[in-house]
Amino acid sequence: MDSAELAHRFNYHPPRTAAVAEAHSSVREQCTQLAGCIDSTVPEGREKALAVTKLEEVMFWANAAIARAGSENI
Repeated sequence: MDSAELAHRFNYHPPRTAAVAEAHSSVREQCTQLAGCIDSTVPEGREKALAVTKLEEVMFWANAAIARAGSENI
C-alpha cells in the first residue's frame, strides 16, 4: 500500500455536496431505525449487543465508502 492510499484512508473527507451529506444522513437514519427495531424486539444479551455493534460497523463502513468515493460517485 502506498502513502497516497494510506493518506486517503485516514484523511477527513468532508461532504462536498448536498447529495453527499444527504447520503450520509440517509445511511445514519436507516441504521438508527434498524437499531431501534433490534432494541425493542431482541432480548438483552450478548447477541443483541453484537447485533448493535455490527450495525454500528455497517454505518461506519457505508459512510466511509460514501466519503471516500467523492461527490462524483453519489
